[in-house]
Amino acid sequence: MSPDTHLVRPDAAEQAVIQTLPLFEMMRMRAATTARRHPQQGFAAPERDSHWRWVNQFTHTHRRLGPQDKEVVSPNNDTVYSNAWLDLSEGPVLIESPDMGDRYWTLGLLDAWTNPFAYVGRRTTGNRPQRTLVHGPGWQGRVPPEVTQVIAAPGHDVWLIGRILVEDDGPDAQQVRRLQAALRMQRLDGSDAAMRVDTGIDGRDTRVPDAATYRRVVDAALAGNPPPGGEALAWPLAPEALAAALPVVYAHLRTAGQPHDLGGGWAIPVMVRTHWGDDWLTRARIARNFIGALGMDEAMYPTAEVDADGAVLDGAKRYELRFAPGRGPQVGAFWSLTMYRRSDCLFVANPIDRYSIGDRTPGLVHGPDGSLAIRLQAEDPGPGFNWLPAPPGEPFYVVLRLYQPQEAHLALRFDYPPIRRL
Repeated sequence: MSPDTHLVRPDAAEQAVIQTLPLFEMMRMRAATTARRHPQQGFAAPERDSHWRWVNQFTHTHRRLGPQDKEVVSPNNDTVYSNAWLDLSEGPVLIESPDMGDRYWTLGLLDAWTNPFAYVGRRTTGNRPQRTLVHGPGWQGRVPPEVTQVIAAPGHDVWLIGRILVEDDGPDAQQVRRLQAALRMQRLDGSDAAMRVDTGIDGRDTRVPDAATYRRVVDAALAGNPPPGGEALAWPLAPEALAAALPVVYAHLRTAGQPHDLGGGWAIPVMVRTHWGDDWLTRARIARNFIGALGMDEAMYPTAEVDADGAVLDGAKRYELRFAPGRGPQVGAFWSLTMYRRSDCLFVANPIDRYSIGDRTPGLVHGPDGSLAIRLQAEDPGPGFNWLPAPPGEPFYVVLRLYQPQEAHLALRFDYPPIRRL
């Protein structure tokens, strides 16, 4: 046994996994979402199974995600993504963003512990052209005069998740593609900021990790990303304690009840602004099931896994969600309701290729009194209904995404209507 290994009780081992799991899952996402190839400098490594990737470089999705996309759990179907992982160990990175017109967009910055500590975008810095300097701990260099804002990161690794609203898969998607191409990343001297890093893990493997892989990945991440706020870790663990704790914790995080009950079957899994504080269990649960979630000032995610009677939502049944007249979601940007299969937290293919429905959905039908009813079911309810297809014969859940939620939501005063079985 190595001298740095702690002998701990099983419950303490599980606590250590709960604390460090966000760090591991972030490194897994780094491996899954960074590019193998640089546009000018080529592959980070020639071998196809290599774990070397490029960081400090944007990658983009130019279409909304669908059922064929399995890298990110509970993905949204409203925006395209502009993704980047920053490695600040060799100095700051300068991010250039174009004029976004009046479009919703945000660049959310998460530290390696999943704290959403900063934003650039419509809500916080506006839609004008911007130059954002992001630096790591201890940097004290000169800020160039053209920089519009400076962001100090708490560690060397930062996940930057850009979301840009897209209205369709045609002309608007092409316009958004041009905006994405104008997002650039460089060093202060104007050189390309891109770096090669060994991610050390297969990001496509979403199974419970083995103890050796988990230990190696967490140790490497801790070197550049100390625990937030002086958080004390009982780490590292004895191999046998870690091996026993990992499957227990991962199973618990998937089945644990939702926090922040709103009534009527609704709950909010994410109630964070910029930092999780000492709520390590929720932090771990979000990292496993909802990683990359924004802070609540930017977006809120009320989620329903059960109907008005507390029964699990199931695609073998038919349901309706009805917003009374004048009682729809209150947002500064837009809202959507998204459908997921419960078993893997992903979209399910359906006949009309619809995975979300919301205030921007073409052809949305309101009742004569102004109410809005949405049918949640596997079979087509026919004309005249707002239909969000459910997976046939499988449990599902829905997420009500609220972009720039207003005070009634932020203060938990909004009355969320229950999902009623028909």
